[in-house]
Amino acid sequence: MFGPRKRKQTALRIIIVGCGKVGHTLTEQLVREGHDITVVDTDSHVLSNLNESYDVMTVSGNGASRQVLESAGLKEADMVIAVTGSDELNMLCCTIARKAGGSLSAIARVRNPDYSEELTYLRQQLGLSMIINPEMEAAREIARVIARPQALTVSAFAKGQAELVQFMIPRGNRLCGMSVMEMNNLFPFGFLACAVERDGIVTIPDGSFVLEEGDELSLLSASNDAYRIFPTIGMYAPHARTCLIIGGGRVTYYLARKLLEQKVEVRIIEQNSRRCEELTSLLPNATVIYGDGTNEELLREEGLETTDAFVPLTDVDEENILLTLYAQRVSNAKTITKINRITFNNVIDSLQLGSVVYPKYITAELIIAYVRARQNSIGSNVETLYHLFDNRVEVVEFHVEKDAPVIGIPLMELKTKDNLRIACISHNGRMIFPRGQDRIQAGDHVIIVTTHTGFGDIGDILA
Repeated sequence: MFGPRKRKQTALRIIIVGCGKVGHTLTEQLVREGHDITVVDTDSHVLSNLNESYDVMTVSGNGASRQVLESAGLKEADMVIAVTGSDELNMLCCTIARKAGGSLSAIARVRNPDYSEELTYLRQQLGLSMIINPEMEAAREIARVIARPQALTVSAFAKGQAELVQFMIPRGNRLCGMSVMEMNNLFPFGFLACAVERDGIVTIPDGSFVLEEGDELSLLSASNDAYRIFPTIGMYAPHARTCLIIGGGRVTYYLARKLLEQKVEVRIIEQNSRRCEELTSLLPNATVIYGDGTNEELLREEGLETTDAFVPLTDVDEENILLTLYAQRVSNAKTITKINRITFNNVIDSLQLGSVVYPKYITAELIIAYVRARQNSIGSNVETLYHLFDNRVEVVEFHVEKDAPVIGIPLMELKTKDNLRIACISHNGRMIFPRGQDRIQAGDHVIIVTTHTGFGDIGDILA
């Protein structure tokens, strides 16, 4: 009845070059997904610590050396991922791996803004499978949240045609005491309630689930309808017209460019005078202030108490957290906190920072989505992957191929796994929030929400 099942997933042999924040996070998640990982780094102490935590092979040496790569198993590898601190080293490593390793896939992290306009050209000329700019991706996520200031996170799917909006239901809101089914009478557009976190427990709700104050709710809708969610439920907030950013690093540059395109007034406080001069040249329409962004008097002088959005983007997590807490005390600004290293998630959650962005996780999710697509190429490809609620929920977008086992069957007849929702179908650019009679067709983009992990093919949703 359901057609042929896909082949069983097989583990990939992956070489990760560079074991900094992103490399460590990738190692952790790819090991969890069952892949055979070898890590190359010049710091033997870092590799020793990694060996104590994960079942991986390690090789000490320069990842751009053919000899080092071959000792890491290049000839047998399916993929090389280069995430060292040097863009040029990452590209060189991938180029050598492609030349010496045959048909393997190669992914490079490239962060320098000088290359930001040439990523497609570089990828094609160097024969790379993917080039990722973590700072640019983090800036995109921050900009989406600033555009929806009531949201905690905003994630994009179907090439930007759908958005997953996560927010906390405030006291007295009209959603309190309302069932998910009753929300159909509230929203005059298509949507799906994907997941709810209450008292630390995550639920994929059915129609009878009743919402309460303090619930963290994730709603999926078409992007051109997402802006209507908050006015409909009485969570009003004006569009951000001003944004104060602390720190002048790469994320700041990319974020400022996006906000200026959206006609948002941008002010940047940076304590390095040379960097101030660079930013002034690169961002002539932004206001760049030379000074210490942790100075209370300077923050007040530069409009912290009246700004619509406040984004601390220093290189020190503790500073970013303290600046956010201070801003929440003295202003009504939408705050977004960038965190690079701190892993005490329970402590961070207890601080109620609101929107938190982890660049290393954004990068890891992009790469893992590609790994899953590379792992399974029969029924579908993974296009987009997001984790919600500390990795307890996955939202996966598949591009469905003609031989997928779910095609043409009414959804009400599909026997799918428990704790799973088919959230949305993008058919020829039209967003469908499916009912029982709807069917998945070849070429569709299908978004799945589930508490299961590791889905690499649309056929994985079947029981």
